[in-house]
Amino acid sequence: MNKYFKSWIILIIAVPLLATMSGGCKKFLDRKPLQASLEDLNQGGVEGLVFGLYGAFLDRNGSYHAFSSIPWFALNSFRGDDAMKGSSAADGADWGVVYDEFQYQKSHWSSSIYWDQHYNLINKANTAIQTADSLGLNDPASVINVAEAKFFRALAYFDLVRVFGEVPKIDFRVYTPNDSKKPKATVPQIWALIDADLTAGITNLPANWNNPLGNSRFPGRLTKYTAMALQAKAMLYRKNWGGALSLCQQIISSGNYQLLSSYSTNFKVAGENGKESLFEIQADLGANGVPYNGHEFGVEQGVRGSGDWDLGWGWNVPEIGQEASYETGDARRAATILYSGQDDGYGKTVPAFPTVPRYFWNKKVYPEPSMQTFTGKKKNEWLNHVLIRYADVLLMAAEAANELSNQASAITWTNLVRSRAGLPNLTFSTQAQLRDDIKKERRSEFAMEGERFFDLVRWDDAISVLGGRGYTPCHKYYPLPQSAIDFAGSSVLIQNPCW
Repeated sequence: MNKYFKSWIILIIAVPLLATMSGGCKKFLDRKPLQASLEDLNQGGVEGLVFGLYGAFLDRNGSYHAFSSIPWFALNSFRGDDAMKGSSAADGADWGVVYDEFQYQKSHWSSSIYWDQHYNLINKANTAIQTADSLGLNDPASVINVAEAKFFRALAYFDLVRVFGEVPKIDFRVYTPNDSKKPKATVPQIWALIDADLTAGITNLPANWNNPLGNSRFPGRLTKYTAMALQAKAMLYRKNWGGALSLCQQIISSGNYQLLSSYSTNFKVAGENGKESLFEIQADLGANGVPYNGHEFGVEQGVRGSGDWDLGWGWNVPEIGQEASYETGDARRAATILYSGQDDGYGKTVPAFPTVPRYFWNKKVYPEPSMQTFTGKKKNEWLNHVLIRYADVLLMAAEAANELSNQASAITWTNLVRSRAGLPNLTFSTQAQLRDDIKKERRSEFAMEGERFFDLVRWDDAISVLGGRGYTPCHKYYPLPQSAIDFAGSSVLIQNPCW
């Protein structure tokens, strides 16, 4: 992350803490600041709150981050056929049963962390939005700040609606815990909120953050195209092909993004906040680990070994079926799968199984030796977590175009992704065949990135692909955390069907 941007986040990280105080502080917080206001700093009036939202992605619940840690891996990744729990068989064995084998548990603490931290982000976004509204802030910078807050609220609800289905719609500032004791909203109501928030982002976020000198002031900060990409993805889940295609075409025609020449660069420091990135969770370590603004996204997925090979916890590893699914010559296989007993790509041999407990590891989080030397850390604590890439925009556009019988464009966009992977171009045969081809490309392109399970569900392919592992229609949505039901009351927050 750009040091200028990060320094502001660190400087004002205390502001959200003040703004989320409740009870007797309400009247004070509703008042316009006196004399020396934030406006004197030549920024939006709620910029401190909004910078806190970027930092919220690194908030912990115990040792875990809901957006870059094992609760996220479990609900977004383990359930697909590209990834599995990993680690040693005995380490967290219950997680493998719950997620790899679809024996869902409503009281498993992983889902409680996921739920709580997503609503924590929502609450912080609501606070920023309400504060701007109560102060009547309509200057250009504040309008952007509100759009940023709405994007983060939409992103949190996008995860929640995919994972749980019907969830409480909290689109207001929470002052006391009882304020959040609400019944579930319908899935269409949640999608409507997501659409409204992302439309505000598209309208009010800047196209870029360049200053007059042409230098990016805030790499990693949201733009209108980030909001477009997330809204396009939200539309694919509802088969709104025309809406998704239009948004993707606007991103493509903007000229702001392109595929990196090497697929693997997306998962190295050199690719962070680059031309292929639309949104990623930031992390940063300086020389000898100072300053430290890292997280455990890479650590929790690193090779589980000893000595020089004690690189992490070993969670979220590739499935054998994923390894076998790549076409011959596909560069994405070597960039995704690290093999035990083989060269790591940097001249070192990974210990063989069973010296390490898995045959395969996630190469996308493998620590670069140059960064190990620079930071003084063996484990990859510096890697950004990329959530939206331009390759996704191209394949979403291809999928939507194919469904709208525009196969020429669909093939063109799909072949851009295939060409980067070193594969020959596709030619058109039938719409159904191209649909299968695009599905295969998505599996290869986004393996281990938390897309596969949700793709299978939205394509109605989950039963045919995952049924042998225990998946049934009941497993489309995870049960609401029992802790959330206990808090709200079982007569207020009703458990999902089947659970």
